[in-house]
Amino acid sequence: MSLRESAPMTEETARLLNPLQLAYIGDTVWDLLVRTRLLYRGRNLRHMHQEAVAHVNAAAQAAALRRLEGVTTEQENDILRRGRNAHARHPVPKNQDPGDYSAATALEALIGYLYVTGQEERLLQLFDISQQEE
Repeated sequence: MSLRESAPMTEETARLLNPLQLAYIGDTVWDLLVRTRLLYRGRNLRHMHQEAVAHVNAAAQAAALRRLEGVTTEQENDILRRGRNAHARHPVPKNQDPGDYSAATALEALIGYLYVTGQEERLLQLFDISQQEE
């Protein structure tokens, strides 16, 4: 049983996806992981929302990606590079740093890639590392 509608994609098929498609699903998976972690920590709803907003934004995701430096594989680094270089058809939101926004897209692409290829164990391992305090 899985959250995916069908069997995981092959790595080859997933690599053919546009990195923004991977980031699209990766953004949601990231949000789910953050919110689930907050729920299990027993926070009240107001605190959960405040902490989720603090963790699900470009600056926080860029910081999370920095914590993964040296931990990702060559293949994962390729997905990160493609995500970082992807250009959305909309401008960077006014309150976001363009570098952070690019790094956040890279992280979301990697999360999306790991999710669609069924690499949940690796996804959770990287998520845990990304959440460690600096």
